[in-house]
Amino acid sequence: MTAVRLAVAVAAFLFLLLAALSNTDVVTLRFLRVAQVESPLAFVVFVAFAAGVAAGLAAGAWRNARMRRHVVRLRRKLGAAPAPGPHGAVPSDRPEPRRGPPLDIV
Repeated sequence: MTAVRLAVAVAAFLFLLLAALSNTDVVTLRFLRVAQVESPLAFVVFVAFAAGVAAGLAAGAWRNARMRRHVVRLRRKLGAAPAPGPHGAVPSDRPEPRRGPPLDIV
């Protein structure tokens, strides 16, 4: 992150923190005339924000998983070589070398 970006992020955070701390009035939330909850306004806004972030992350993760499955299907269909691993190694078709003690040749 650049210094300017960090400064803007810190300033925005401090502004929002001060705005939240100054809005401590109690609000009443009613749920379909069945239940009601009284809570500080800052807490209600924070919960709504957190719920929105969680929903956005879940939607993004779901879309990412769908796209990965689609790529795997396309690779199988085309018969393409498997993708390299995270360390850069490419799987080969050769059998694994024999592991174990060396053979004694007389």
